[in-house]
Amino acid sequence: MQSIETDHRSTFLTSSRTAARDVVLVGFAEALAAPEVVWSLVDDGFQVVAFARQGRASALRHSRHVVCHEICPPELNLEKSLSDLRALMTSLAEPSNGDARRILFPLDDKAVWLCNGLQLEQPWLLAGPQDGAAELALNKHLQFQAAREAGFDVPTAALANSTEEIFRFSDIESFPVILKSAKPVPTRDGRVVECPKWICANRAELESAVQQWKERVPLLVQKFVTGVGEGVFGLATAEGIRAWSGHRRLRMMNPQGSGSSACVSEAVSEDLKAKTRRLIENAGWHGLFMIELLRDREGKVWFVELNGRPWGSMALARRQGLEYPAWQVRLTLDPQSDAGASSNSSPGLVCRHVGREFMHVLFVIKGSKSKALTGWPSLWRTMPEILAVHRRDSFYNWRRDDLGVFAADCYYTVHDNVFKARH
Repeated sequence: MQSIETDHRSTFLTSSRTAARDVVLVGFAEALAAPEVVWSLVDDGFQVVAFARQGRASALRHSRHVVCHEICPPELNLEKSLSDLRALMTSLAEPSNGDARRILFPLDDKAVWLCNGLQLEQPWLLAGPQDGAAELALNKHLQFQAAREAGFDVPTAALANSTEEIFRFSDIESFPVILKSAKPVPTRDGRVVECPKWICANRAELESAVQQWKERVPLLVQKFVTGVGEGVFGLATAEGIRAWSGHRRLRMMNPQGSGSSACVSEAVSEDLKAKTRRLIENAGWHGLFMIELLRDREGKVWFVELNGRPWGSMALARRQGLEYPAWQVRLTLDPQSDAGASSNSSPGLVCRHVGREFMHVLFVIKGSKSKALTGWPSLWRTMPEILAVHRRDSFYNWRRDDLGVFAADCYYTVHDNVFKARH
């Protein structure tokens, strides 16, 4: 791993001396969308550097287009993580790259949290949510309130800090319910902590989930709705939202609820556009966004969450020519830029993640953890769907001049999920 980083660093320094390109610092390198984001930026002429968790493998470390610098993982020590990131930014801000500008671009929720906690100084700009927008992006309870005001349907939910509050909700609302962290980045004792999701079909499953939770972080207790995941994407500018696109999940890596392993592009309805506009305008949002939705069996669309950083299915957007990462940086550098103004989506394109498709099969074989999941897919129906690769299908993280990323991504996806508990 070290030799790979050293080789890339040599390439980076050589190119820095020969051309003063704007430098974009992205992270974390382990983010699902990281390779596609880097390629989008590189193809648009930017010099890309990444920050990665110390000692953590990732597909991006195998790319020939980026340098990866390690910082302390926020899961170990938040202050040290912030300190390491500041030190990296200071070193990159040294005048060794001519008049190049520097842009900080968070790729996941934990990076959004870290970057919003920094006091940026010249020459740095932040290509991500900050202040009130960052608070909204990192607080699901606030998102639900904003979504209701914009006209979205939101499943009944309550904020719970104690066991009594959870049981009180279950006494009022019928099962099934879902428990999840109220914040995408829960913190405790100076570090970021992990909090799983629990789907509970009855009182016994709820009691088991509460025992595992142990009141470690605030939870959202929410009515559980089953359906098909959808997404609405775009760029919010002073002139309005541009570069509209949408997708529908064909399969999730874990049928119980996770990111997609296969998705198809779709047009965004006028009704969803109107609600999205209200939400984005009311929030004063700028830049890229993703609104995650769930369409139930009756066709009703429910709001799930708002993401203010690159989303997992960025590969599908880029296969349509929608270069959201590059456009985000262009708008950060110049709010009057026409980035994304003349874009058009292409409905009907399918994009698949090979590692996640393999994991989908393993999860199907393993079976569901809750009786609430009544529509668990069968193996005999799943296998033909997985094996049927069509001519127009494309794949996550595939690039001919960077094939090491694709191979590493498949391997790490399977390895990290199979050995997740040990990790």
